[in-house]
Amino acid sequence: MKPIQIAIDGPAAAGKSTIAKIVAEKLGYVYIDTGAMYRAITMKALAEGINMASNEEAGKLLAETEIDLQPSEGGQLVFLDKNNVTEAIRSQNVTKAVSEMAAHELVRMRMVELQQQLAEGRGVVMDGRDIGTHVLPDAALKVFMSASVEERARRRFVENQKRDILTSLEELQAEIAKRDKMDSEREVAPLRQADDAIYLDTTSLTIEQAAQEILKLAEERLI
Repeated sequence: MKPIQIAIDGPAAAGKSTIAKIVAEKLGYVYIDTGAMYRAITMKALAEGINMASNEEAGKLLAETEIDLQPSEGGQLVFLDKNNVTEAIRSQNVTKAVSEMAAHELVRMRMVELQQQLAEGRGVVMDGRDIGTHVLPDAALKVFMSASVEERARRRFVENQKRDILTSLEELQAEIAKRDKMDSEREVAPLRQADDAIYLDTTSLTIEQAAQEILKLAEERLI
């Protein structure tokens, strides 16, 4: 049975990464967290104090940066210039700045190349904002996953509490709504549902239920 490529897109805190990991594990596929790659370069940009609004500076920084994703028993590990930054990239500072970094054309062009190389010739589950529209336009299965802003903020609130990050629910709702606007209105590869993607509203679904919905769709394409 020939493996397929599965593209999962959607806005911030829709549950994409968690669900994509489950789907990949069930199918024995490689999981590729593209959001983690953008977070890694954003973290470096903040640390080095580059002009976050500059396409040229952002592109130059990425060209000089090594980002690697490695599987482990505890989940995917993210390495930035050979340093494990898996937890560090989830900080509030990075979360607030990542949309600005991801909007740069030079950054997205290089990231798409890296992501396509990671996916080439094997079964993968890849999640992000432009996977079905730009990174894997020929993916056998494309899913656009979303949920209400209120539900996504609630999920991020619970996630932050586990990481001892103290942010109010109201602040998270405002941040998520702002990020939705930035991601959907950016000039380069904006967040949008691919024409052939299946829409999945996870507002009232558990993580396990959403994963099962995608696995059913994948099985239909594997027959």
